[in-house]
Amino acid sequence: MAYGLAAPKPGRSAGTVARYVVGVVLGLAVLVVLFGQRGELASARHQFGHLDLGWAAAAVLAEGMSLAVFAFLQHRVLRLAGARIAWPGLLALSLANDAIESTVPGGPAVAGVYRYRYYRQHGASGASAGWTIFTVLVAQAMGMSLLLLVGVLVALAASASVRVSGIALVGLAVLAAAVAVLIRRDLVVRLIAWLVRGSRRVFGRPSAGAGARFEAALARMREIPLSARSTASITAMAAGVWALDLGCLLCSFRAVHAAVPWRGVLLAYGVAQVAGSLPVVPGGLGIVEGSLAVILIAYGAARVPAISAALAYRLISFWLVIAVGLVSLTLIAYLGRRRSQSRTAVAE
Repeated sequence: MAYGLAAPKPGRSAGTVARYVVGVVLGLAVLVVLFGQRGELASARHQFGHLDLGWAAAAVLAEGMSLAVFAFLQHRVLRLAGARIAWPGLLALSLANDAIESTVPGGPAVAGVYRYRYYRQHGASGASAGWTIFTVLVAQAMGMSLLLLVGVLVALAASASVRVSGIALVGLAVLAAAVAVLIRRDLVVRLIAWLVRGSRRVFGRPSAGAGARFEAALARMREIPLSARSTASITAMAAGVWALDLGCLLCSFRAVHAAVPWRGVLLAYGVAQVAGSLPVVPGGLGIVEGSLAVILIAYGAARVPAISAALAYRLISFWLVIAVGLVSLTLIAYLGRRRSQSRTAVAE
């Protein structure tokens, strides 16, 4: 949230680029390990050669619906914050953000700044934009925690495991923390303001002017209401975003003519998404595929079908979304230049 409120220019230090390169290499290494045996690679290619186009189209549709619901989630939270931005523009923004997060060094921070600036350029105040980014992030954590807990319960019903029980405890802790943050967000905002003041005293940054603007935005954020009913609705939407993305994975299994390992698929999906969100590998490249395949195999899926389904899912939810997102990014830039030129012409 801090980068959103202050809207700094996204820098690319040598350390950031180095972590990005190391992350890409690590992700590729995981993929190499997955396909370490030529026989399995040949079998996976065979399954892709007989892809069920109907189920593949259903997987694409499920991923598209996930992005559409995420855009509606932003639209809803922005309205609660007093801003109105058209849903189609937010859909384009979601696609562009995914492309930025997965391809640019320091992607999540850069994407956050990009999203903040988009909100501001389309009429949202600084407080509304920052509050929206913060609320959506927390709602996403709550939605994923709920799905992960359901996955853990299903897995425990199949076979009790200390490790699975540990995952359940982690999911409960994340869910409880997210609920607490939304309920007492005023305390979180005050803590951030205190940290900003401390940073200014110790490091001299942000500057006095920027710090004052930052604290003013935080003060306005505390005044934005969020009722229990609104909290429940945005959490449900966030869970829907993840559930539709999971639907893409389920359809990917059928697209490669593989049976869905129902006992562990939800748990595998949740763990893979959590692992992929760690700021080590851009977009979770290799990590998501590896986590999915390993846990699916542990819950009864054959090795080649599990790898094939995981790759089919990532081809749609990662590579295809990046491709469409880059087009969306170009379109947003083009429309932004046109609006700027129109304002300049009117001013003259």
